[in-house]
Amino acid sequence: MGISQIAFCDFEMELANTRKTLERVPVDKWDWKLHEKSNTIGWVATHLAEIPKWATTTWTTDELDINPPGGEGYKPPSISNLEELLALFDKHAAEAKEAMATVQEEDLEKPWTLKNAGESLFTMSKSMVMRMFVINHLVHHRAILTVYFRMNDVPVPALYGPSGDEQTF
Repeated sequence: MGISQIAFCDFEMELANTRKTLERVPVDKWDWKLHEKSNTIGWVATHLAEIPKWATTTWTTDELDINPPGGEGYKPPSISNLEELLALFDKHAAEAKEAMATVQEEDLEKPWTLKNAGESLFTMSKSMVMRMFVINHLVHHRAILTVYFRMNDVPVPALYGPSGDEQTF
Protein backbone atom coordinates (compact mmCIF):
# COMPACT_ATOMS: atom_id res chain seq x y z
CA MET A 1 0.00 0.00 0.00
CA GLY A 2 1.41 3.38 -1.01
CA ILE A 3 1.85 6.29 1.37
CA SER A 4 -1.05 8.18 -0.23
CA GLN A 5 -3.40 5.25 0.38
CA ILE A 6 -2.32 5.15 4.02
CA ALA A 7 -2.58 8.92 4.46
CA PHE A 8 -5.86 9.25 2.58
CA CYS A 9 -7.57 5.87 2.91
CA ASP A 10 -10.87 7.67 3.44
CA PHE A 11 -10.70 9.07 -0.11
CA GLU A 12 -11.79 5.70 -1.54
CA MET A 13 -14.85 5.65 0.73
CA GLU A 14 -15.70 9.25 -0.11
CA LEU A 15 -15.47 8.47 -3.82
CA ALA A 16 -17.81 5.48 -3.41
CA ASN A 17 -20.29 7.54 -1.35
CA THR A 18 -20.16 10.33 -3.90
CA ARG A 19 -20.86 7.99 -6.80
CA LYS A 20 -23.77 6.46 -4.87
CA THR A 21 -25.15 9.98 -4.39
CA LEU A 22 -24.59 11.06 -8.00
CA GLU A 23 -26.47 7.98 -9.25
CA ARG A 24 -29.64 9.51 -7.76
CA VAL A 25 -29.40 12.96 -9.32
CA PRO A 26 -32.86 13.75 -10.73
CA VAL A 27 -32.04 15.05 -14.20
CA ASP A 28 -35.60 16.38 -14.51
CA LYS A 29 -34.72 18.71 -11.59
CA TRP A 30 -31.34 19.75 -13.05
CA ASP A 31 -32.18 23.47 -12.84
CA TRP A 32 -33.87 23.35 -9.42
CA LYS A 33 -32.28 25.31 -6.61
CA LEU A 34 -33.21 25.79 -2.98
CA HIS A 35 -32.81 29.56 -2.97
CA GLU A 36 -31.97 32.30 -5.45
CA LYS A 37 -28.45 32.49 -3.97
CA SER A 38 -27.99 28.70 -4.20
CA ASN A 39 -26.55 26.71 -7.07
CA THR A 40 -28.73 24.33 -9.06
CA ILE A 41 -28.80 20.57 -8.58
CA GLY A 42 -27.05 20.26 -11.94
CA TRP A 43 -24.29 22.66 -10.94
CA VAL A 44 -23.67 20.86 -7.64
CA ALA A 45 -23.69 17.44 -9.33
CA THR A 46 -21.27 18.55 -12.04
CA HIS A 47 -19.00 20.16 -9.44
CA LEU A 48 -18.96 16.88 -7.50
CA ALA A 49 -18.06 14.98 -10.66
CA GLU A 50 -15.07 17.27 -11.17
CA ILE A 51 -13.63 17.40 -7.65
CA PRO A 52 -11.70 14.10 -7.96
CA LYS A 53 -9.75 15.75 -10.80
CA TRP A 54 -8.40 18.15 -8.18
CA ALA A 55 -6.59 15.24 -6.55
CA THR A 56 -4.85 14.49 -9.84
CA THR A 57 -3.93 18.14 -10.27
CA THR A 58 -2.62 18.32 -6.71
CA TRP A 59 -0.28 15.36 -7.12
CA THR A 60 0.87 16.04 -10.69
CA THR A 61 1.47 19.82 -10.55
CA ASP A 62 2.79 22.41 -8.13
CA GLU A 63 0.19 25.05 -8.92
CA LEU A 64 -2.98 25.81 -10.81
CA ASP A 65 -4.10 29.15 -12.19
CA ILE A 66 -7.87 28.99 -12.69
CA ASN A 67 -7.80 32.10 -14.86
CA PRO A 68 -4.28 32.33 -16.31
CA PRO A 69 -3.16 35.70 -17.67
CA GLY A 70 -3.37 35.58 -21.45
CA GLY A 71 -4.98 32.15 -21.34
CA GLU A 72 -8.42 30.68 -21.20
CA GLY A 73 -9.99 30.49 -17.75
CA TYR A 74 -11.79 27.54 -16.26
CA LYS A 75 -15.00 26.49 -18.00
CA PRO A 76 -17.20 23.81 -16.41
CA PRO A 77 -18.21 20.90 -18.62
CA SER A 78 -21.65 20.87 -20.17
CA ILE A 79 -23.49 17.82 -18.85
CA SER A 80 -26.91 16.94 -20.19
CA ASN A 81 -27.71 13.53 -18.71
CA LEU A 82 -26.93 11.14 -15.89
CA GLU A 83 -24.74 8.88 -18.04
CA GLU A 84 -22.44 11.81 -18.92
CA LEU A 85 -22.31 12.89 -15.27
CA LEU A 86 -21.33 9.42 -14.02
CA ALA A 87 -18.83 8.94 -16.86
CA LEU A 88 -17.13 12.24 -15.96
CA PHE A 89 -16.99 11.31 -12.28
CA ASP A 90 -15.68 7.80 -13.02
CA LYS A 91 -12.97 9.18 -15.32
CA HIS A 92 -11.77 11.72 -12.76
CA ALA A 93 -11.94 9.20 -9.89
CA ALA A 94 -9.86 6.66 -11.84
CA GLU A 95 -7.28 9.31 -12.78
CA ALA A 96 -7.08 10.47 -9.15
CA LYS A 97 -6.45 6.93 -7.89
CA GLU A 98 -3.77 6.44 -10.52
CA ALA A 99 -2.04 9.72 -9.61
CA MET A 100 -2.21 8.95 -5.89
CA ALA A 101 -0.64 5.53 -6.40
CA THR A 102 2.62 7.25 -7.38
CA VAL A 103 2.79 9.63 -4.41
CA GLN A 104 5.89 9.30 -2.26
CA GLU A 105 6.18 10.34 1.37
CA GLU A 106 8.30 13.36 0.44
CA ASP A 107 5.50 14.59 -1.86
CA LEU A 108 3.11 15.09 1.06
CA GLU A 109 4.72 18.27 2.33
CA LYS A 110 5.62 19.83 -1.02
CA PRO A 111 3.94 23.21 -1.48
CA TRP A 112 1.05 23.63 -3.87
CA THR A 113 -0.41 27.00 -4.96
CA LEU A 114 -3.81 28.01 -6.28
CA LYS A 115 -3.78 31.18 -8.37
CA ASN A 116 -6.31 33.41 -10.07
CA ALA A 117 -5.07 35.60 -12.90
CA GLY A 118 -1.49 35.11 -11.74
CA GLU A 119 -2.24 36.13 -8.14
CA SER A 120 -1.68 33.53 -5.45
CA LEU A 121 -4.83 32.70 -3.52
CA PHE A 122 -3.08 30.26 -1.19
CA THR A 123 -0.09 27.98 -0.85
CA MET A 124 -0.12 24.95 1.41
CA SER A 125 1.28 21.45 1.51
CA LYS A 126 -0.08 18.97 -1.00
CA SER A 127 -1.31 16.81 1.87
CA MET A 128 -3.36 19.73 3.22
CA VAL A 129 -4.71 20.54 -0.24
CA MET A 130 -5.80 16.93 -0.54
CA ARG A 131 -7.50 16.99 2.85
CA MET A 132 -9.04 20.47 2.78
CA PHE A 133 -9.77 21.19 -0.86
CA VAL A 134 -10.39 17.71 -2.22
CA ILE A 135 -11.80 15.39 0.43
CA ASN A 136 -13.53 17.97 2.65
CA HIS A 137 -14.81 19.84 -0.38
CA LEU A 138 -16.25 16.63 -1.81
CA VAL A 139 -18.06 15.88 1.45
CA HIS A 140 -19.34 19.46 1.72
CA HIS A 141 -20.96 19.55 -1.72
CA ARG A 142 -22.28 16.01 -1.40
CA ALA A 143 -24.07 17.10 1.78
CA ILE A 144 -25.62 20.02 -0.08
CA LEU A 145 -26.82 17.64 -2.78
CA THR A 146 -28.46 15.34 -0.22
CA VAL A 147 -30.38 18.32 1.19
CA TYR A 148 -31.55 19.08 -2.34
CA PHE A 149 -32.62 15.44 -2.63
CA ARG A 150 -34.66 15.66 0.57
CA MET A 151 -36.37 18.85 -0.66
CA ASN A 152 -37.32 17.07 -3.90
CA ASP A 153 -38.40 13.71 -2.42
CA VAL A 154 -35.37 11.92 -3.86
CA PRO A 155 -34.29 9.10 -1.52
CA VAL A 156 -31.16 10.07 0.40
CA PRO A 157 -28.53 7.32 0.32
CA ALA A 158 -27.07 5.85 3.49
CA LEU A 159 -23.52 7.19 3.58
CA TYR A 160 -21.99 6.99 7.08
CA GLY A 161 -24.86 5.07 8.52
CA PRO A 162 -28.59 4.67 7.82
CA SER A 163 -30.51 7.56 6.29
CA GLY A 164 -34.22 8.26 6.60
CA ASP A 165 -34.62 6.37 3.32
CA GLU A 166 -32.12 3.52 3.68
CA GLN A 167 -31.64 1.60 6.88
CA THR A 168 -28.48 -0.18 5.76
CA PHE A 169 -25.28 1.07 4.18
